[in-house]
Amino acid sequence: MAAIVRRKEEYSEKSAADMNRHLDTAQWSAPQKLALACRILAAEEHGSALAGQLTTRGEEPGTYWTMRFGLGLDEISAGNLLLVDDDLRVVAGDGMPNPSNRFHLWIYRQRPEVRSIIHTHPPHVSALSMIGEPLAVAHMDTSVFWNDCAYLPEWPGVPIGDEEGRIISGVLGDKRAALLAHHGLVTACGTVEEAAMLALFMERAARLQLLARAVGQIKPIGAAEAQEAHDYRLRPSIIGATFCYFARKALKDDPTIVA
Repeated sequence: MAAIVRRKEEYSEKSAADMNRHLDTAQWSAPQKLALACRILAAEEHGSALAGQLTTRGEEPGTYWTMRFGLGLDEISAGNLLLVDDDLRVVAGDGMPNPSNRFHLWIYRQRPEVRSIIHTHPPHVSALSMIGEPLAVAHMDTSVFWNDCAYLPEWPGVPIGDEEGRIISGVLGDKRAALLAHHGLVTACGTVEEAAMLALFMERAARLQLLARAVGQIKPIGAAEAQEAHDYRLRPSIIGATFCYFARKALKDDPTIVA
């Protein structure tokens, strides 16, 4: 009996429909997702004492959920997050936000479709940021960054002012991610799930890049194949299910994260 051979597009359409039906989706509230993202990234070595910020838009326009300054990623729960306004004044919660959240506000103002922003200093991204080269997209697992990761070649200093916000939001443009020289990463996405998973993938991409460069020259991949993989791996169903996988691991260690 002859094997059935179909166009790849047919398999892609069927798999997309099946994923939408069967894969897990995040059912938590926005602050619960943000707290889970903090714990997920803490477990993936994104913590750097008090450095880094995670934010997501609140229900009211011009409001944002963020971490309380003074806590590490591994200490965040939904109950200790802050709700701030568009000048970082606290609307709900106790404590103060990280002053470096100010550059997030610039991105939110210029990108109305962005719902969540993550900035961390994980070790391999930080190491890559020190050698003056952009992120290399040369593997299927890093294809989410194909034509979707900006590069800021000059460090503007601690991002607590409006000038740093203008520079970082400007170089990010309409992309989902950016590598910041001598600094770290930023992801700006339509959901907490996507922003968190891209931050996680970017650290792994930087690690692969440094490993590959240690033993040889990185070979480029084809543009058409890279774009196909980019779009496939960024399917909301895949991103959502991946976030749920890491969230289950985090909740297994500490069920109070979402409390």
